[in-house]
Amino acid sequence: MRPGRAHLMLALLWLPVCLTAQGGPAQPATSTIPRTADGKPDLSGLWQVLNTAAWDIQPHAARKGVPGGVGVVIGGDLPYQPWALEKRRANYEQRATLDPEARCHLPGVPRLTYTPLPFQIVQTPKEITVLYEYAHAIRYIFMDSPHPKGPIEWWLGDSRGRWEGDSLVVDVVHFQDGNWFDRAGNFHSEVMHLVERYTPMGPDHIRYDLTVEDAKVFTRPWNMSMVLYRHKDPGAQLLDYECYAFDIEQYYPYPEMRGVK
Repeated sequence: MRPGRAHLMLALLWLPVCLTAQGGPAQPATSTIPRTADGKPDLSGLWQVLNTAAWDIQPHAARKGVPGGVGVVIGGDLPYQPWALEKRRANYEQRATLDPEARCHLPGVPRLTYTPLPFQIVQTPKEITVLYEYAHAIRYIFMDSPHPKGPIEWWLGDSRGRWEGDSLVVDVVHFQDGNWFDRAGNFHSEVMHLVERYTPMGPDHIRYDLTVEDAKVFTRPWNMSMVLYRHKDPGAQLLDYECYAFDIEQYYPYPEMRGVK
């Protein structure tokens, strides 16, 4: 092979690597994405994050009981209103008792997505069901239908989905007040509005992008982004994580309430 042709071939081989490293247009081929009978991406399977957002969605150093993390908030900072920033600080100082998760309440959306436990997606054309290992929580995403009239205060909100190309876009409203985003005290109000985007990056990875709007707590919308990883172990399955069972004596202090004679 002539030197000029050899150099050209080498450059072509390196081009996809360079584009990917620089955040360029190199993307997984759409042919690698599993699809349903109607041609939509098939998101069914067992998924889990590999980050530390459950402890703190912002960049944070390691401390006792908390692994360090680079954060999942785009830009790093959260645009709290002044009063809300003070409340967030108070939440952090009293996180051991104020965190809803510490009291076995449902972590809510989006927090359930990045708890350090797996979840399973079951997909049909009209409804997508998400089954969580945490307390066997179940979330329903109804496709191509409107939200019910509110206000309604639900732990997981009301989720309505649609497809935009290969991205599942989910609009979520009707939250209850008091849920947190993480164990660091970041919080929202009942008027929060979420827009989630689930975009397959190949057969075993989904990019999860999220826009948060909450005019009561924040000065502007803000965004999170992370990757969901498919469990490939043949024996992978949802197991039991029954939070109340671990603290049964706290919630049922008398033996007869626990079925003990």
